[in-house]
Amino acid sequence: MLPQDWTPYRRDDGEVLGWIRPAGEADGGDGELWVAVDLLGRGLGGPTEWLDAEAALEAHGIGWIAGRWTLDGEPVRIAEVSTERVVVVSDEYGSANAVGAEVERIVLGWPAPESLRRS
Repeated sequence: MLPQDWTPYRRDDGEVLGWIRPAGEADGGDGELWVAVDLLGRGLGGPTEWLDAEAALEAHGIGWIAGRWTLDGEPVRIAEVSTERVVVVSDEYGSANAVGAEVERIVLGWPAPESLRRS
């Protein structure tokens, strides 16, 4: 479930690229720090200024989801991402792209587990 203090960050067409969450105050009380969070619920670096968090999300984009992934070392592709769940499909020998292929759907929690990795 998405924490209420996370702010969605959208690109110009309205598509959500991720969120910016509070990370506490900077040393010396120089203002708030923030963390950019990607669509899988994972931080994109450490605490930073708000504008730097926005820039990190812009640079990260959303195309990275379309790549090949592994789940516990097995090849998968991401089929669905929401703040409630992440669904991956088995991708043995590229089968996730084959028309009519029967692929195993695996429902994961959100944020996605660390065992889901880019391959």
